[in-house]
Amino acid sequence: MADRRENDDKRTKSKSAECCGYPVSIFFIVVNEFCERFSYYGMRAVLVLYFRYFLRWDDDLATSIYHAFVALCYLTPILGAIVADSWLGKFKTIIYLSIVYAIGQIVMAVSAINDITDANRDGTPDNMAVHVTLAMIGLILIAFGTGGIKPCVSAFGGDQFADHQTRQRSTFFSVFYLCINAGSLLSTLITPILRGQECGIHTQQKCYPLAFGVPAALMVVSLIVFIAGSGMYIKAAPQGNIMLDVCNCIGFAIKNRFRHRSKRYPKREHWLDWANEKYNKLLIAQIKMVLKVLFLYIPLPMFWTLFDQKGSRWTFQATTMDGTFGTLILQPDQMQTVNPILILTLVPIMDRVVYPLIRKCGFNFSPLKRMTVGMFLAAMAFVSAALVQIQIDKTLPVFPSSTESQLKIVNMASSQMEVTISPHDPIVLGSMQASDYMTLPNSTITVSLNTNPPIIKMFPLSERQRHTLIIPADPNTAYVTFDITSKPEQGSNAIRFVNGMSEEVNVSYYGFNRQSPVSDYVFLSQGEHTFSISNSVKSCTFSKMFRFGAAYTFLIPSTLNLTDNCGASVVEVEDIKPNTVHMALQIPQYFLITAGEVVFSVTGLEFSYSQAPSNMKAVLQAGWLFTVAVGNFIVLIVAELAKLPDQWAEYVLFASLLVAVCIIFSIMAYFYTYINPAEIEAQFMQGDEIDPEDKEKKAIELKSKDFVQQQNEQVGKTKM
Repeated sequence: MADRRENDDKRTKSKSAECCGYPVSIFFIVVNEFCERFSYYGMRAVLVLYFRYFLRWDDDLATSIYHAFVALCYLTPILGAIVADSWLGKFKTIIYLSIVYAIGQIVMAVSAINDITDANRDGTPDNMAVHVTLAMIGLILIAFGTGGIKPCVSAFGGDQFADHQTRQRSTFFSVFYLCINAGSLLSTLITPILRGQECGIHTQQKCYPLAFGVPAALMVVSLIVFIAGSGMYIKAAPQGNIMLDVCNCIGFAIKNRFRHRSKRYPKREHWLDWANEKYNKLLIAQIKMVLKVLFLYIPLPMFWTLFDQKGSRWTFQATTMDGTFGTLILQPDQMQTVNPILILTLVPIMDRVVYPLIRKCGFNFSPLKRMTVGMFLAAMAFVSAALVQIQIDKTLPVFPSSTESQLKIVNMASSQMEVTISPHDPIVLGSMQASDYMTLPNSTITVSLNTNPPIIKMFPLSERQRHTLIIPADPNTAYVTFDITSKPEQGSNAIRFVNGMSEEVNVSYYGFNRQSPVSDYVFLSQGEHTFSISNSVKSCTFSKMFRFGAAYTFLIPSTLNLTDNCGASVVEVEDIKPNTVHMALQIPQYFLITAGEVVFSVTGLEFSYSQAPSNMKAVLQAGWLFTVAVGNFIVLIVAELAKLPDQWAEYVLFASLLVAVCIIFSIMAYFYTYINPAEIEAQFMQGDEIDPEDKEKKAIELKSKDFVQQQNEQVGKTKM
């Protein structure tokens, strides 16, 4: 039997060409992984903003769909591993699912082209259902593609090395996972910049097609590179999947126990012992060890519930903040790059400084204690996020409720004006001055102007709306305008002009006439913009530096002299203040959540692998990924059901839940007894109840345990 197995290995493996002691094939695999990770994280970085500002979903729905997608990405690796190990093999699985993946990325890029349904060319898709359908199809394909190849690529790379190439194999895994982090870092820097550009066939919009198109192109490149190395790969035949054996054994034990539920059957020490009739004792003992670790996984999804919100809620939070870092302008979705930067910094610091220092101080900082600390740090990150949100809320404008309206008064007359609006006290405004917004409960107001003779006029107001009462050079022609009633989206600035001159003028891309002295709002990005005011004869220019998220009304006085620079004459009225809370205030929460990730995730995987048999690593990997998926489903449920009025309260809720789970986990950890799987397996290896073939197979597995352990410890030190 052993000879036949050896011959099978010779048929499925061939000698791979080498360069500098390394198989040439691994260079294709490393490039493939970098491109694929760039594609995935680049698309994911801008995804929640695409939902919010292109598909026009509200924050809760955008958050829910984002986390449903992430959850699916962490469920499909289980399917990919089963398909690769039991049916197609790793090579074909990577090829087929990469094709699905690339198609999904292309479909996502197409879904972001608003011109395909913008028949009237107004910049807004006429049939949003088409874009939503394409986006959902694309995301499902991406989830099956990225999840399906996740467990295959690193293992396929490990297959390329011979048994004597342990040093080269170790170097490969280090470079491999460095490429994962490099792809994540670069993509979360670049794709938000691409999204911030303006593009379009008929109208200029935020360039989501480019932000999704570049990751799609990288995925196509990834597929081409992987196929290019096809002739050099060592392609191991499918050997069966241990997860299926585990599930079958557990299922048989449950069914057998149910069939023998009568009291006349003697009890067995463990419920899994009811599988003794069909499965050998070694496999049952291994499954018992795995289930002991999986039991500790029960509280873990709550950590991922908080952790993955840095790509959704925290990104939305950044859109209401000031991203100016000196001469560098940071996009809201670029703040996510803080995470991979801190990972690359904190992992070696923890391994070489913090943990050794704790050991020297005599503290027993066991793996489960580290994981508890990691969960607590994540909870503190959300406390920090709540404090930042409270500061943001203080700077946000208060808009009228469903039974109120708001009114601002602007005096463009040449003299001082006293304005009375019952029941408020009179307001005195100088020429070209504006009042603050006042909240009014009435749908109709009576305005009194202290002119000679006095002017009394009535104006209707709309509920839940902001208005401006504009008093022009001739107060008898006073009128009311509708103002913007929400913070400008994506950090842009809402700009409009009011023409107080007696003649028609053009302001850059605005046009005025006597029937419409007020322009519509136009949205401009952060930075300096120059405006040109002109009539049929003369013109003048002025510039304005804009920040993030403000709204302005520029007043053109009746006495404006169209000279070279008229900036001093044009009056700026601030309708909505710009974002004043700086994005740098998010750095502490990113530091805490990343420190929590390093302490929790890295330690958790290393602990899990140390407590389970070497041939059960895939089962634990599947269980770990399943906790990530469940954590994202929890976000989905809370976002749809909690409906808390304040975002800071939701952050506190999540932090409180994780603290509670942290306490439960610490109690579970206190009663956990560490084991040595190798010793337990050795006890069964010495018994006679195992078939000789199984014993030989197990001996081979134990011999390769060091390699498996080394490989999986590398997994724990990277982004999943």
